[in-house]
Amino acid sequence: MGKITGFMEFARLQEAYEAPQKRLKHWNEFVLHLDDGQAKQQAARCMDCGIPFCTNGCPVNNIIPDWNDLVYRQQWQQALHVLHSTNNFPEFTGRICPAPCEAACTLNINDDAVGIKSIEHAIIDKGWAEGWIKPQPPVRKTGKKVAVVGSGPAGMACAQQLARAGHAVTLFEKSDRIGGLLRYGIPDFKLEKPLIDRRIAQMEAEGVEFAPATYIGKATDKGADGLTVRTPESLLADFDAVVMSGGAETPRDLPIPGRELSGVYYAMDFLRPQNKAVAGDRLTSQPKATGKHVVVIGGGDTGSDCVGTSNRHGAATVTQFEITDQPPDAENKPLVWPYWPLKLRTSSSHDEGCQRDWSVVTKRLEGSNGKVEKLIAARVAWTRDDATGQMKMTEVPDSEFEMKADLVLLAMGFVSPVQTVLDAFGVDRDARGNVRANTDDYRTSVGKVFAAGDMRRGQSLVVWAIREGRQCARAVDEFLMGASDLPR
Repeated sequence: MGKITGFMEFARLQEAYEAPQKRLKHWNEFVLHLDDGQAKQQAARCMDCGIPFCTNGCPVNNIIPDWNDLVYRQQWQQALHVLHSTNNFPEFTGRICPAPCEAACTLNINDDAVGIKSIEHAIIDKGWAEGWIKPQPPVRKTGKKVAVVGSGPAGMACAQQLARAGHAVTLFEKSDRIGGLLRYGIPDFKLEKPLIDRRIAQMEAEGVEFAPATYIGKATDKGADGLTVRTPESLLADFDAVVMSGGAETPRDLPIPGRELSGVYYAMDFLRPQNKAVAGDRLTSQPKATGKHVVVIGGGDTGSDCVGTSNRHGAATVTQFEITDQPPDAENKPLVWPYWPLKLRTSSSHDEGCQRDWSVVTKRLEGSNGKVEKLIAARVAWTRDDATGQMKMTEVPDSEFEMKADLVLLAMGFVSPVQTVLDAFGVDRDARGNVRANTDDYRTSVGKVFAAGDMRRGQSLVVWAIREGRQCARAVDEFLMGASDLPR
């Protein structure tokens, strides 16, 4: 490493945030990447640890020590090359990945981990600012055609890799814009959409064709109305291979009394219209939190996005419930390192204003004139079953309580891909309703059809989607050409 003793000399430096009272007035990103000097110092904290557990902790196996060393030496363009060798879209992961690499950092055993994510953020933003990121069109065309269905990070990564291998790739998306949940799930204050647009421009220059507003399935499927419809049969006839790379879009519901009241929304039905509004679309209706008492049910990242969006709308109050116990403030590092730890995580959205509560189960919703007005909940206790070893939930006696709720947002995760699409393709499914395919060849039970990302593995992280998209691209290339030079 460039500075062997750096980890003993320098403390971890967090990226700077715009103050909450300022950032709540706009929808732009508010995290500032490190400047060159700060990045150099933070890269110096990377230890000569011998075994870089961070690389294995990262789903795309980023070669983190190498680009840390290059940043320390201020060899930024080489650092960018190393970063891109494993990750097609570091500007996405450098902003929204939870950084399992940092949990696996050797320094994290007894100190603050190296700020890997912040250094990645600095590298990729500098690469774009300096004009180093160019299209990489193939030297020669193969004459093979591939359809990629779903334009989230898995589909984008798969399409870009296949285009660079010389195949003619068409990327299909049912929404009016490319990007999947990057576009219409993650708020702009976490990921500004021009970041997606400039990658689309790069991919177009590399030969990828984009087909938004196109539904893949049957014309009678729910969700196909008003869109161009392509059947799986037509894709299989027109293309040499088809990749299913859609998201896990079926949300987990909350079947309780009062669920039918107006003012109760799935998280995505609340977040998606706001992204469209920021993009300049004129909406006939949009759920807004302005002046309302908002309750977000679900304590994950999507719930946090609902909190940040509600605060920007000007909600009267925002409360977030989680059914599980409150995690500890700090993880038990000797027990869990280098794996992803269970600990309390406070997001930037929580810092902007939110009452959080744990071990709470929502029992019913009540209102008048068809509108939700209050939520009835109770405390629960979790105990381990001696016979099975599994955790069991029981309601705490006499713990029921109620609170105002003009807007209730269900952010409890996603259970599976859209089943009508899987039905149309006729692919086998696993027990969770995902497409059945392994990570050796990503092939489904239907000839010429592959699957990657959330549609194959279930709800997961953007970095896992990029990994699967890249690996699936290699599998498709091998299928078409008999061998592949694409990285796995």
